[in-house]
Amino acid sequence: MENVITKRNAPRIKAKIIAELASGPTAIDADDILNKKGVHVIPDFLGNAGGVTVSYFEMVQNAYMYYWEMEDVHKRLDKKMTTAYHSVLNASRKYNINMRQAAYVVAVERVVEAMKLRGWV
Repeated sequence: MENVITKRNAPRIKAKIIAELASGPTAIDADDILNKKGVHVIPDFLGNAGGVTVSYFEMVQNAYMYYWEMEDVHKRLDKKMTTAYHSVLNASRKYNINMRQAAYVVAVERVVEAMKLRGWV
């Protein structure tokens, strides 16, 4: 649900880690409060990426008419999600920014790299 973590309830949150598994569960002003409290927030578009990733896996399987066992899907998903998390965590540490900002940085860097590879910039 959107905006369930607000500036009114964020100060009372005692969690050290929040994995946002809904779209937009944390209001912007609440995000600032959580970051100042040192709460490690895994942003929604990183935490929710598993579903999109598995949809991509399905597309690949359908294109090649070669279907993976469920265990293979889980292994591939684990690898992709772990890599994505560490990319965002590394950007957070490198630029001294929160995880949400770092996720945006990683996303924009990937788009820029793709544009360079295509010769667009």
